[in-house]
Amino acid sequence: MMMLGVSVTHAQAPATARTPTPAQQRAILRNPAHPHWRQKAPDTVQFDMETSKGTLTIELVRAWAPHGVDRFYNLARAGFYDDTRFYRVILRFIAQFGIAANPLVNNTWGGRKLPVDSVRTTNARGTVTFAQYNPGNRTTNVFINLSDNAALDTLGFAPIGRVVSGMEVADSLHFAYGELPSSPPPLGNPKRLYAETNKILDAEYPKLDRIVRLVLRPREPATGTSTSSGRPN
Repeated sequence: MMMLGVSVTHAQAPATARTPTPAQQRAILRNPAHPHWRQKAPDTVQFDMETSKGTLTIELVRAWAPHGVDRFYNLARAGFYDDTRFYRVILRFIAQFGIAANPLVNNTWGGRKLPVDSVRTTNARGTVTFAQYNPGNRTTNVFINLSDNAALDTLGFAPIGRVVSGMEVADSLHFAYGELPSSPPPLGNPKRLYAETNKILDAEYPKLDRIVRLVLRPREPATGTSTSSGRPN
């Protein structure tokens, strides 16, 4: 809030946790018991997602799905989603990612299921949601809704955030492979997909777009100063 005619001090917004160094990330990703994983996300927090098609910004909203937001926040800060692929892109439906570049890391997290979050907001275009077979088996896979997908609400898909800029990047992701990379045999091979991750995706689906990295945006300090003339800054 801006005040007139008095001198005030800038209030500091709550700080987000620091992003670990690459060496720390490698150790954290292989150790689900590390204190890193107990960090709660801020009420709202943003990540810049740098992709092969450009950058989009995702804002997480903890009130929407606290378990899901905490998991994504900590996975992203640990580098889990860096150098991964948008391996399931369905035109005017979803763009899915979340299979780690390192198969060992993928295996570490593939069975670590999240507690259920209730659906508190709709799967509107641009919202970001954990993939699931049912609300109790969410782990690391996430998708961006490319259209309004309210039908997913009744199935228990709880959005964790939304794209606040760069939605055109999500719309431009390569979609010609559709369901093939994750399809059962003979069209696909999920066992190899999760065991080999980028190796099989890059060899058999070379046009897939990729996430280069997710970068945590620092929280901006709260505004609130005045000048001696009584005019707000």
